[in-house]
Amino acid sequence: MASISHRVQARDPVAKRKWTEILFGRQTVFMLGLVVFALLPIIGNPYHVYVGNLALIYVLLAVGLNILLGFAGQLAFAGGALFGIATYATGLLRLDLGVPFWLAMPMATVFTAAFGLLIALPALRLKSLYLALATVAFAQFTLWVFLHWDAVTHGSAGFVMDPIDFSAIGVSTSIGIYYLSLLLVIAFVFIAYGIMRSRVGRAFVAVRESEVAAGSIGVDIIRYKIIAYGVSALYAGVAGGLFAGLLNVVVPESFNLFQVVLQFGMVVVGGIGSVAGSIIGAVLLVLLQEGLRGLQEVQEIGLGLLLLLTLRFFPGGIAQALRTWVPGWYEPHHRQGRIL
Repeated sequence: MASISHRVQARDPVAKRKWTEILFGRQTVFMLGLVVFALLPIIGNPYHVYVGNLALIYVLLAVGLNILLGFAGQLAFAGGALFGIATYATGLLRLDLGVPFWLAMPMATVFTAAFGLLIALPALRLKSLYLALATVAFAQFTLWVFLHWDAVTHGSAGFVMDPIDFSAIGVSTSIGIYYLSLLLVIAFVFIAYGIMRSRVGRAFVAVRESEVAAGSIGVDIIRYKIIAYGVSALYAGVAGGLFAGLLNVVVPESFNLFQVVLQFGMVVVGGIGSVAGSIIGAVLLVLLQEGLRGLQEVQEIGLGLLLLLTLRFFPGGIAQALRTWVPGWYEPHHRQGRIL
């Protein structure tokens, strides 16, 4: 009887699709990935923990950029600069003002989000390539400030901070900052899905598709653009605080033009307008970058080649390809009982 039931189930395309979704769908893959990240400090060595932590930080950056670029349709590349501002703000608060990390990081995040809102005001007048060029110019100007405003940023040499003390919970600095990053990534990925499936997320998509059409149905375009810039800057602020806590060293070269290209590459490779794609793209490119560490030229060629291959064979990114091939990777813009 069981055998007959099994054969009937195997012939039923709906049942087969359901089982494929359960085994290989987004929720299953995310849960497995979460288990791997949670166990990494136990099963891996300190270098694996460092790379995992770096991947988590870039997940935050890619998700934040995708909210602005993929959902709201703003071709802005200020993420690298905001990431640097948050890292410098966290580090300088700790080093020069003696503010504890647990206070410096949220202060720097709020400062970065406020800076992101300031950027939004002039950016509202620009679109497409003009907006892209303006934000790239802003990133270069920010780098120039990091390099030459010696009295505040400590110039081209950067500065070093003391490691964060996690002795109160009995773990080392590397393990403590790793699990802090993991907890914040889980929280902010949930927030991103919440935004995507909310009225705000649908307004972002409406603005992206057509500002004229969005305005005609009552969407306040300026308001939602400002919200998109602010939310994206918030993600960059949290990532910058964690980056300062991970490295304990802040140098301006970390926030050059390659940083802008790297974050953009994560969103394009993973999938524009997809939270899952942001996660996949960030993890994939961090692994590629670390795998080619020490070969700077090959690293840049590898990134360029990956971008070209993605645009040639998966123009919608990996997430789009998974949505086509595997059930369970569709990310709806409305709530349907799913949490991811």
